[in-house]
Amino acid sequence: MRTKLFLALLAVLLSSCFPSRSSLTVGLRFGFELSPVITRFEPDRGQGASYRVGESVSFIISLTRAGYVALVGLDPDGTAYEFDRVFLNPGTHLLSGPPGFRYELRPPLGMQRVRAIYTDTPYPSGFVIRGTYSLERWDQQISIYIDRSGSRVRDVAETYLYIR
Repeated sequence: MRTKLFLALLAVLLSSCFPSRSSLTVGLRFGFELSPVITRFEPDRGQGASYRVGESVSFIISLTRAGYVALVGLDPDGTAYEFDRVFLNPGTHLLSGPPGFRYELRPPLGMQRVRAIYTDTPYPSGFVIRGTYSLERWDQQISIYIDRSGSRVRDVAETYLYIR
């Protein structure tokens, strides 16, 4: 009994040494140290959910502080684009598109990646993520976006869904 209690206590202590989200790895990926501001980011049906062409998708995002969020998609064919920019207060939000619009899913079919980019400063003037990229080049474009924002507090979260 004592051994089980000791092992359970040891597991709890060791798990507290390793954050659930590796900001070091993610920070190196984008060339910046990221702050844990985005605590949740996923499609309304959950990460990895399936949607049909023509359906709408919403995203659930939770923030620990107020700031600017850009949503950027990467289609299965490598086409990347920004599809929304919003200012959000701390808390959990359901993003479904600008007033009068919605996030409607269109081809190509397959896995759609979506990133939420958080900065504590307004969006970089004149810089828009749009083009055809490899994953590495997409990471570079997000790094440029963050750099040009001049933000001291920044975070990036990624989710995905399938378009059928």
